[in-house]
Amino acid sequence: MRRRFFVDAFTGGSARLIGDAAHHLGRVLRAEPGQLYELSDGSSVFLARIERVSNNRIDFALLEKLAAPSASLEIVVLLAIVKFDRFEWALEKATELGVNTIVPLAAERSEKVLVSAAAKRAVRWRKILLESAQQARCLRPPALQGVTRPAPAFAENAASVKVLFSERSRAVPLQAVFKEAASKGIESIPLRIAVAIGPEGGWADKEFDAGCAAGFREALLGKNILRTETALIAGLAAAHLYFERDFASVGQVPEQPGRQDRERAGGVVSHDTGASRGTR
Repeated sequence: MRRRFFVDAFTGGSARLIGDAAHHLGRVLRAEPGQLYELSDGSSVFLARIERVSNNRIDFALLEKLAAPSASLEIVVLLAIVKFDRFEWALEKATELGVNTIVPLAAERSEKVLVSAAAKRAVRWRKILLESAQQARCLRPPALQGVTRPAPAFAENAASVKVLFSERSRAVPLQAVFKEAASKGIESIPLRIAVAIGPEGGWADKEFDAGCAAGFREALLGKNILRTETALIAGLAAAHLYFERDFASVGQVPEQPGRQDRERAGGVVSHDTGASRGTR
C-alpha cells in the first residue's frame, strides 16, 4: 500500500510537496524520481510520480485521480484539556478513527496551567493531526479549533447526535443513546455526531447543565472508570460500529478499480473523562 502525503493544491497536471513532509520523504525515505505516491489536497486524491527531488521540495506529475469514498459519519470531538502527553495521544487516535473536527475545551476542572499553555501548542497539535492523517490515509486531517469553554462549544454545536460522557446516575448506556437516535431516522448522510469528553475529575454541574440545555445526552460507557484516551477510542469505535453498520445497506456505489489495483493485478510492483471522578 502506497504512502499518502498532503499538498496545498493540484496545479494542472502537477503538484509540489514542501516543508517537513518534503524533508521526510526526500531525506528520510530517500525518495527518487519515478517512485509513485498518493497525494491529497483535502478534496481529492491522485496517484502521482516523483519528477524532481531537491533540498526543500519534491515535484510530482499527476497520473490518475483515485476514488475518495464519501464518509457516512461526520464526527466532532469536544475534548477537555488534560495532561499534554495524553491529550496528544488522544489527538492521534481520534484522527485514525476518522474524526473531522476537534475542539479543545478549557473545562472547569482542567488544570489552569495546561489551559494557559494550550494556545502555544496549537502548531504542534496540527502537526500531529497532519502526520496521523497521512499515516491513516485520510482524505484530510481533522480541523483543530481554538480553545474554548464548554458552554459556548455545546451551544454552537449543530450535530444530529450529541453525546456527553457521564458517570451520573441519570446517564444511560451509550448504545441506548445511539439506538434512540437511529429510531428517529437518518435524514442525511453524513450523519453528524458530537462527542464530549470531560477532564480529570469529571464535568462540573454547570457544564452538565450547559450540555443538557444544548441537546447533549449523558451517556455511560460502562461500569469502569475510563481515562480520556480510553473513552475517546471506546466512544468513537462504538459510533462507527453502530451507525456504519446501518449505512452498509443504504446503497453505496462500489468503487471502480484504479490504476494501482490494475498494476497489482498485472504483477507490477511499482485522560480521564466526564465518566470519571479521579485519576489513576
